[in-house]
Amino acid sequence: MIFIPAIDLLDGACVRLLQGDYGKSTRYEHDPVALARRFEEMGVRRLHLVDLNAARGEESNNRRIIKEIKKSISIPIELGGGIRDKEDVNELIELGVDRLIVGTVLVRDPERVARWSSRYPGRFIAGIDAKDGEVRVAGWEEGSAMSDTEAARLARELGVASIIYTNIQRDGTLQGPDIENSLMVADASGLPVIVSGGVHRESDLAEIQKASSGRIAGVISGKALYENKIDPLKMARKYKKEEFEVW
Repeated sequence: MIFIPAIDLLDGACVRLLQGDYGKSTRYEHDPVALARRFEEMGVRRLHLVDLNAARGEESNNRRIIKEIKKSISIPIELGGGIRDKEDVNELIELGVDRLIVGTVLVRDPERVARWSSRYPGRFIAGIDAKDGEVRVAGWEEGSAMSDTEAARLARELGVASIIYTNIQRDGTLQGPDIENSLMVADASGLPVIVSGGVHRESDLAEIQKASSGRIAGVISGKALYENKIDPLKMARKYKKEEFEVW
């Protein structure tokens, strides 16, 4: 299991949303590029980026920032938000993004994801973001009528490398991760699963690792880092082993 810090970008700034609500965002006075370099210097093995403007179909300068981040660090980055057509895929691969996270398109046009996975094997991660067990899409603002475990099985069929599972009701709340449903998604898919949402203390990671018996590949943390509830240097040193060759 590895520790993965998150940088969520909204209008070029580092922010965290509360339960995916754009109207309840907290802005942090960090330069995203400098923050990414700092995480790498601490020994982090992978970085999680989200383009919140793109997730809602909005124009922004976030992709310019993403390009600068990629040029500034050597560790792999995974990126989610607004990846819905081949132009997005081609642009982001040209920018050097290592893993592309697909959520809305996974549910609405799975055949497209299957084609992308076939053309770029090992490059795609399924982003399964659920509220009350239902997958949410379009920046978490719309329902899908698909359950999280149904989406997990679909992800396996489409040939993606892994899954990021987020319980939206936990995201940004610091109320603890949803270990139970994360493991259900792991069992349904048979894929490496990365847990996101609700992490608020260092012991959360130990609890996930103990409960998962190797089924959880990584843990993403955002708000807890920015509010100094988790020491990224300590977590990067403790959780750094990648059990899977490609995920």
